[in-house]
Amino acid sequence: MSTTEPPHPDRSHASEPGRPARADARRNREKLLTAARAVFAAADDTVALEAIAREAGVGIGTLYRHFATREALVEAVYAAELDDVAASAHTLLSELPPPAALRAWMDRYAAFVATKRGIIGTLRAGWAAGTIATPATRERLTAAIATILTAGAQAGSLRPDVEPDDVTTMLLGIFLATAAGGGTDRTGRMLDLLVDALRPLTERADPS
Repeated sequence: MSTTEPPHPDRSHASEPGRPARADARRNREKLLTAARAVFAAADDTVALEAIAREAGVGIGTLYRHFATREALVEAVYAAELDDVAASAHTLLSELPPPAALRAWMDRYAAFVATKRGIIGTLRAGWAAGTIATPATRERLTAAIATILTAGAQAGSLRPDVEPDDVTTMLLGIFLATAAGGGTDRTGRMLDLLVDALRPLTERADPS
């Protein structure tokens, strides 16, 4: 009888079977977040989690493996949205002149506000109970606005005398005023007016 031991598996590939699973898990998590952001923006936080799983093309068990509770999903959606809005200021400035970047950023902020409306009940309850972290939302949004205003002031295309937090306040007022009605067209017109007011007088007088 041979005493030769069976060959050992190649340990250099021992973790390989797990890699596709981890990649699949990451993809499923991203699909769930994307679906949740769309569903919450279109509806509200009373939407069934099964609907989000269907939108993502996964089973409800997959959703619960990534997000054990509705609060966990809502917190992840809110954090992802806030990260995107904050980061988009730099991205837009790399692609557009400051006034156009500011206007495009406002649209992105409006989308964030729409998603937040869909989850505000869960957020408030979680914040009050301490089960959902309280992010520095206003500070991060105001910092994004400041980035664009600074670039515009340096280029001479936006006023240098504007406080970024004042712009945040005006944006919140616009979104609050148009939340009950008027639709995206009215919101867009008001955002256009705000950006125009932030241009230097010479820029407003000369459309070129």
